[in-house]
Amino acid sequence: MTPQDYQLENKERFLEELFDLLRIPSISADNKYKDDVNRAAGYIRERLVEAGVDKAEVCETQGHPIVYAEKIIDPELPTVLVYGHYDVQPPDPLELWDSPPFEPVIRDERIYARGACDDKGQMYMHIKAFESMIKTDALPCNAKFMIEGEEEVGSDNLEIFVKENKEMLAADVIVISDTSIISNDHPSITVGLRGLSYLEVEVTGPNRDLHSGVYGGAVANPINVLSKLIADMQDDEGRILIPGFYDDVVELSSGEREEMAKAPFDLDEFKRDLDIEDIKGEEGYSTKERVGIRPSLDVNGIWGGYTGEGAKTVLPAKAHAKISTRLVPNQDSDKITELVQKYFAENAPDYVKVKVTPHHGGAPAVISTRSLGYQAASKAFEKAWGKVPIPTREGGSIPIVALFMEVLNLDPILMGFGLDSDAIHSPNESYGLFNYYKGIETISHFYQFFTEMSSGN
Repeated sequence: MTPQDYQLENKERFLEELFDLLRIPSISADNKYKDDVNRAAGYIRERLVEAGVDKAEVCETQGHPIVYAEKIIDPELPTVLVYGHYDVQPPDPLELWDSPPFEPVIRDERIYARGACDDKGQMYMHIKAFESMIKTDALPCNAKFMIEGEEEVGSDNLEIFVKENKEMLAADVIVISDTSIISNDHPSITVGLRGLSYLEVEVTGPNRDLHSGVYGGAVANPINVLSKLIADMQDDEGRILIPGFYDDVVELSSGEREEMAKAPFDLDEFKRDLDIEDIKGEEGYSTKERVGIRPSLDVNGIWGGYTGEGAKTVLPAKAHAKISTRLVPNQDSDKITELVQKYFAENAPDYVKVKVTPHHGGAPAVISTRSLGYQAASKAFEKAWGKVPIPTREGGSIPIVALFMEVLNLDPILMGFGLDSDAIHSPNESYGLFNYYKGIETISHFYQFFTEMSSGN
């Protein structure tokens, strides 16, 4: 029996196990779900043991635990290190979900649940691919797993774990499935990710909420002030106006931009999917370039005053916003964070007080297409999908990718299988059954090709 035969024979069980994992609300950002996060870690460990690892443990950290497991069949053989995460984003707003976020359902050949794609579904493919190879005596090399519970909140404790366990994590390649492909007709491998700087801004005016009739027009409204400060951060052409923001941005050559433009992209379908009449972004760049090679700044949440049902004529004492910047190669997250803090400090008027609190960040990354890992991944896609994958750059961030490159001296292979339409971080997140099963198959092929290419065959 081949791994692919085993996968076909056990596909329903593979799905049922994923559903059990999806039912655990492992929300890392909210401490009231701490027990659920721990439960998800334990579940992952149990499934790895059942799959056939020699060693599996839940490693405690100052935050949420990391699951480490390994199968060493021969120290002389190559070693594949798998990274993934079992924590998920909060599901809010709940009223926009068509079905409960932690009660997975299948509609139109898609799994709907929080974490279905990001990253439980994609991470779990690796466990099932490993199991398929173990149970059919087809694992050609060593395998290690490092599955964390803090990716959605910055992976701060993972950095400590990696630096303290470099020898244990030693490998020849690290594989991550937390990205997407162009489409099921056009497979791709991500070779670029943007970095991140995430902050929260608090603007304080009077010492209490005020009656807007008695005080309106005489006392500054923090919401009005914050809104103007945010609006003044960008011009009408989409360019960020924070001094120094673009100083380190690497401009791609015309040839590099022409290569990017060859990747299939349907702008009309893009707009239809989002139900928008037109696109908006930095002038002089295409939609794909705006999310792949250009930095961005966005307000992720804004609140203050009265937001309940009906009317309350209040002039609020405070206003808040959560702001993120996505960064491109050569931009430094800490430097950008300082520039944003400086912007608010220098531009806030004297009649309010402003506090800017950094949350988390991460470095951008560009990955070589010349490595053995990339070539093996390309061959794996070609065998499973019948097409050579296209190298692409994504707009999202996986902060620890740059860490793996620096500390472990490994080029991560971003072998994701999601789609942009999977609505990760949004209500009604989903993941295609086709992608789940095809991902398991592709990962199995990767192990074989990587082992063969490492030995020079």
